[in-house]
Amino acid sequence: MKKVLIIQNKRIGDVLISSVIANNYKAKHPDSIIHFMAYDFTHGVLLNNPNIDKIITINDKELKSLVILLKLIRKVKKEQYDIIFDPYSKTQSRLICKFSGAKQTIGHKSRKKMGQLGFYTHPVTISKEKTKICGKAIEDRIHLLEQAEKFSVINYEPKIFLTDDEKNENLLGHYSNKKVIVLGILGSTPQKSMPYEYVAEIVDFISKKYDVYILFNYAPHQKSEAEKIFNLCQNKESIILDIYAPSIRDFVKLMNQCALLVSNEGGTVHIAKALGKPTFTIFSPYINKDHWASFEDGKTHHSTHLLDFLPNAISDLSYEKCKEIEKNPTELYLKLTPQMIIPELEKFLKYNLK
Repeated sequence: MKKVLIIQNKRIGDVLISSVIANNYKAKHPDSIIHFMAYDFTHGVLLNNPNIDKIITINDKELKSLVILLKLIRKVKKEQYDIIFDPYSKTQSRLICKFSGAKQTIGHKSRKKMGQLGFYTHPVTISKEKTKICGKAIEDRIHLLEQAEKFSVINYEPKIFLTDDEKNENLLGHYSNKKVIVLGILGSTPQKSMPYEYVAEIVDFISKKYDVYILFNYAPHQKSEAEKIFNLCQNKESIILDIYAPSIRDFVKLMNQCALLVSNEGGTVHIAKALGKPTFTIFSPYINKDHWASFEDGKTHHSTHLLDFLPNAISDLSYEKCKEIEKNPTELYLKLTPQMIIPELEKFLKYNLK
């Protein structure tokens, strides 16, 4: 019986796709003990996963304290893990691996020279391109898994596990009489958010063309920004603004009761896919679509990126270039107009709202 730790100190989407390591390892070794270390606000996508025996909470700001980091390293060492997987390979998690005492520590080599400083017993080079429909981000996780041992069967799809009570809870109330489209109107950061007038134009297209409700998805602290977009829209009767998810688990339950998701790329897209819901994704200009576009068939899951329409708009999407664009993507966002997006969106909605 082996004891395994997965460290994923990143955001919601990263945590969810890293759970494929736990799912595949437990499928082959049902008697193994698997712990998952993640930021407190991401736990909603891991709850009730039968392949994870324990979720260890870490806090982003606290982990930057050397005192707290040293306490965590001692705690991990005391657990006597056999294998530690470190998908994001951040400085703190590298140090945890190095001093953990685990027989196998598996993580990605840094793009800088840090990756060669002996943090892992099994350092893995990040692949440059995707080779499977699951997308490069999931492939990278599976590459880590396969460093531990050979797996003849691999399930690349992340899953979210809801209880019967969660499935049966009526969260839509009097909006249950029509299909509900969840619309991600704002990104998790301003850099991931489309121009408000563009969002409103997309909302107006959906509300005129289809007899559905459009549920604005936003975080509680984004309510004033959501209202700005609402005020730009014409058919306000079709918009649900008074229901929102205060936590990630609440969003999981809410998304499960809706028909599909239209959103900028982010954790909500991965959640919808893990629930088996159709997704239409609008990528930020600085995101490499091949890295994060998972399971896309052009029908159930489809996406758009500025480079799909203007191939020469960005010289390259190397790691360094993406970081540079992320600082101020506004000019590029303005080039990805609703007139480009809507024809693709219409094909997607026509197929999935039959």
